[in-house]
This record gives sequence, C-alpha cells and structure tokens, in this order.
Amino acid sequence: MDNQVVDTKSIYTLPFILLCLSSLLFCASFNMIIPELPNHLSQMGGAEHKGLIIALFTLTAGISRPFSGKLTDRWGRVPVMAIGSIVCFICGFLYPILTSVAGFFFLRLIHGFSTGFKPTATAAYIADIIPQNRWGEALGMHGLAFAVGSAIGPAIGSYIAKGYGIDFMFYCSSAFALLSILIVIRMGETLADKRKFSLSMLRINKGEIIEWRAIPAGVVTLLSYSGYGVILTLIPDWSDHLGIGNKGLFFTAYTLASISIRFISGKVSDRYGRIRVMYVGIVIISISLLLLGLGNSVEGLILGAVVYGIGSGILSPAVNAWTIDLSLPQHRGKAMATMYIALEIGIGGGALLAGYIYRDEISKIPIIFILNSVIIFLAFFYVLYWDIKNKRSR
Repeated sequence: MDNQVVDTKSIYTLPFILLCLSSLLFCASFNMIIPELPNHLSQMGGAEHKGLIIALFTLTAGISRPFSGKLTDRWGRVPVMAIGSIVCFICGFLYPILTSVAGFFFLRLIHGFSTGFKPTATAAYIADIIPQNRWGEALGMHGLAFAVGSAIGPAIGSYIAKGYGIDFMFYCSSAFALLSILIVIRMGETLADKRKFSLSMLRINKGEIIEWRAIPAGVVTLLSYSGYGVILTLIPDWSDHLGIGNKGLFFTAYTLASISIRFISGKVSDRYGRIRVMYVGIVIISISLLLLGLGNSVEGLILGAVVYGIGSGILSPAVNAWTIDLSLPQHRGKAMATMYIALEIGIGGGALLAGYIYRDEISKIPIIFILNSVIIFLAFFYVLYWDIKNKRSR
C-alpha cells in the first residue's frame, strides 16, 4: 500500500451512500440510549452493576461474530445487515416492558446481537463495491457515518429522555432502527456465490470462528478499544459530577472531532500505508485518556473528547482496511468478524475493568482513565513488533 497510486474514480455511488445512511441510523439507534442507561439501572436498584451495561452487550456481539461472518460469506451481505437492525428495532420496544434488573440485563444481552451482525456484513459489502486501493478512504467515510450516528444518538437520546421520558426515548431508538432496515432491504446483494439459508450455516466449526490472517488487526483493535468501554461506562457519571446537564456532550465533541479527521485519514492510509497511520492514531488515543484522567473540569472533558475523536478517526479506518488487506477475498466476512470479536472483547473488558474498580466512587474515575491510557499504548509496541518481524520475513 505504501505510496500506491490511488484510483481517482468517485466511490460515492448510490449504493455506498445508502449504505452509509443506513449505518448512521443504525448507530444512532443503539447509541441513543447509552447515556441514560446508568441512571436507569440505578433507579431499578442495580447501581453496583453498571459495568455490565456495556459488557453484556459486547458479550453477545462477540459471540455472534463467527455466525455473522459465516452467514455474510454464504447467505449474503444484505440479510445479515437487516438482522442487525431488526434486533435494535425489537429491543427498543422491550426496554419499557422489562423493568427489573434481570430483565434489563437480559435485554442488553439480546441487544448485543445487533452490532454482532450489521457492521460485519457492511464492511464486506463495502469491500465488494469499492476498489481495493480505495478501501481506506471508503471505510473512513463509512466510519464517518457511524461517527455521526454516535454523535446525534446520545445527544438526541438525552434530550428526548429529559423532555418526554425515557420510555419515549426507547421507542425513538426503534424508529431509527426501522428506517435503517427499510434502506438495507432494498439494496442489491453483492455476494457472487450466494446460497439459500439453511440451519447448517449456524453450525460453527473450530476453523470457522477466527480468520488467523486477521489476528494482528484484532490485537490492535482489542487494546485500543478498551478505552471506549471505559468511556461508555464512566463518562455519564463523570459528566454528572462535572455538572454537565446533557450526558451526550462528550460523545458529540468526540464525534465532531472524529468526523473532521476522517475526511482525510482513510485516504492517507491508502497512500502511505496502514502501519504509519496506526502509530499516530494509537499515540493520540492514549494521550486522550491521560487528558481525561488529569482534567477535572468541563473543559478537560471536552479536550479529552476532541483528542479521543481525532485519534479514533485516524486509527479506525486504517485498522479496518488492514483487516481486509490481511484476509483472503473469500474470507472477508470471517476476517471482519475476527476483528469485531476483538473489538467487543476490548470494549467489554474495558467496561468490566472500569466497573470493577469504580463501584460508584467518583474519586476513582481519573485513576481508571490513566490506567487505561497505559493499556492502550501497548498496541503501539505490538504494531512496532509486528512491523519489524514482517520486514525481516520478506
């Protein structure tokens, strides 16, 4: 990929634009409810289990990845994308009904299947319709759509919850998912060797779980995304502590920063290589967690959010494209599933670590941010090790 001449033909076809719009709505749907869930759980009497809000969601997302990867490569991209949005649609209606702590956590488990399916198939769809030397740019712009969903979701969700009640917020989450479904089901299938669905597709052999070629991208993803699990778990309560009324403020600032950098970060990884771009992204993300830990103010939170957004906006497209680079064409779904399994483990592990140390003691939050900064920086050393080893083997 280094110094490769990039095709100048536009990637912004109608299918690609529709795919991005569907992902934006999908992302907004499940992110809309996140800032209000910690308080919602506390009101049900489960304050000490806040780390499970994200951890359970990522658990089933991770478990479902091998299935979604296999189905994506055999049944088709479109039906797998639709399943992810359908799960979001159903869960939005069930949160107001299952109001016990046990019922809530059951729903978090079910809800996790949504992100286990849609992103896996979406990445494979993009690789099908975009030339290889534009994957970084395309995945960066698709990530931009996800980032916009991440920004408007929490902000809209908090606004609706405060003005109209949390139940109406859940119903709005379902409405966004429905719109995502309506877009996806009208898209043309891109899998050339599409097969009719059969129950045998749900049988996963040992060799179908992991695409070993994609493991390096998985390691980087696991370590770097642990920070997102920490952020999702702690930022709502940290925002309250700092006197911020809208708990979506952090996510809005982070996403706007991520959006601004994604216009160029994907193109840069296409032209100058994934490894160089990943070095930069990892360092910036690690610094952002340090800033969150050291800045006990609204300004510190916003600064940390902006730096985190820039770092993730640089790193994410490069890692996603690197995953596809490392995989074989016939195993793109499995490769993306492998990377996303690592992502879920990273987010879930970060959330569990944060929840275990935190235990509703605000004074511990800065320490957790700083500790996680060190964990994220380990990804830098891993990439350095892989790069040196890879160059020696050539």
